[in-house]
Amino acid sequence: MTKQLALLLAVALVIEPGIYAQQTMDVPLPSAPQDQSFTQGLKEAQQQAAAAASAFDKESEQRASLVNGPTGTTLTRKEAEQLAIQNNPRISQYKLLALAQNQVVRESRSALLPTLAVNATGVAAEQASRLSSGTLDSSRMLNHMGAGIELTQLVYDFGHTNNLVATSALQAKAASANSIATLDEIVLTTDVAFYNALEAQATVQVARQNLTARQAVRDQISALTAAKLRSDLDLSFADVNLSQAKLFLLDANNLADVAMAQLNRILGLPTTKNYKLIDEADPLPEISLTPDPLLQQAMQQRPDLQADSYTHQADVKFSKAERDQLFPTVSGIGLLGATPVGSSQYYNPSWYGAAGVNVQIPVFNGFLFPAQTAAARLQARASDERTRNLTEQIQRDVKSAWLNANTARQKMVVTAELLKEANMALDLAQTRYNLGLSSIVELSQAEYQQTQAAIQNTNARFSYESDLAAIRYQTGVQP
Repeated sequence: MTKQLALLLAVALVIEPGIYAQQTMDVPLPSAPQDQSFTQGLKEAQQQAAAAASAFDKESEQRASLVNGPTGTTLTRKEAEQLAIQNNPRISQYKLLALAQNQVVRESRSALLPTLAVNATGVAAEQASRLSSGTLDSSRMLNHMGAGIELTQLVYDFGHTNNLVATSALQAKAASANSIATLDEIVLTTDVAFYNALEAQATVQVARQNLTARQAVRDQISALTAAKLRSDLDLSFADVNLSQAKLFLLDANNLADVAMAQLNRILGLPTTKNYKLIDEADPLPEISLTPDPLLQQAMQQRPDLQADSYTHQADVKFSKAERDQLFPTVSGIGLLGATPVGSSQYYNPSWYGAAGVNVQIPVFNGFLFPAQTAAARLQARASDERTRNLTEQIQRDVKSAWLNANTARQKMVVTAELLKEANMALDLAQTRYNLGLSSIVELSQAEYQQTQAAIQNTNARFSYESDLAAIRYQTGVQP
């Protein structure tokens, strides 16, 4: 019903001024006197404007080839993600940190394995002289040379070393998860930069189409003005609209260059390269009706949440390892060697060997171990709170990403309808102006509204695709 009323109103607006124009068509209108110098100046100004428009069009074509990239140099979103993964230094940094943490696991595990050492000793001394100060290891010094091996093995330490090994292993898993989280972050940044550049290039196309349309209207009005069918005021309005279209194209080209530079920085390329970006998301995927499936997926797959969970588990294991320092440590020691050079009085036979067990019981060390245990437990509690805070943050971010994507999807429908209506309004305004039923102001307003609708329609699509990339990141979907 509303559309029918609007149609009847539009018909009335067309018919009534038409009847009035038909009634007044036979009435002669007075012609304004034309000064010859003014006419000549107007022609020169029009010629200068035409020359400037031609130069602008040529420069615009050259700029468009740079914005859209050289012929054949195309780039899709998947290709951009692969380039970023290969070249971005942050990804390499976290991968190296994860590899370094794996070596820390080997360091911790080495305490569980035997320690084997080879010793070779030669001593020249005052034969059988006594020590007067210093070390108490030997009561006399003798000339001798000997070599042997020493074996040390940890027997039991109430789980202290095992907990340290488990701590290192969990920290390695956390480092690996952080590496994956960094990769996901770079992919998200790449997707956003890609869609921003793609939107900027699409805006350039809208600006060029807008300039072409405004140029056609200006040429039409110029011809009508030369035929005394339109006033110079109409031509002035057309010139203003054309200049605004040129400014819009210049701004669009600049934004496209900036967006391409940002994309190149994310890709990690040594030099700036212009690409013709290709959007392969057609048709666009839908999102779930509620955010609940996305929340469940995020809790299971978010790598940064997994990293915090591993870090908390590592802190718990470390607190147990610090507590285990209060218990005794049992170690086994074995020695075997030979003394080929030495006094037979003291080195008989010429080989030696021994085995023993050592039990070390901590008694008092200034409350060092209790303090370390308490600090480790507090650190474990803090990491647990950090994990809980990240969980709540992820829930909020997933819901926000879902809401943004859902709103952007609805905007796509609205802006498409808006563009359709704006195109119809522009066609009607153009027709009314050609029939002499409206002024240049109405046509200019319709042109402006059509341009804004085209921009909003372009922005809505790429905004939705950016929101889909945010959902992929928030739910931990691997690229």
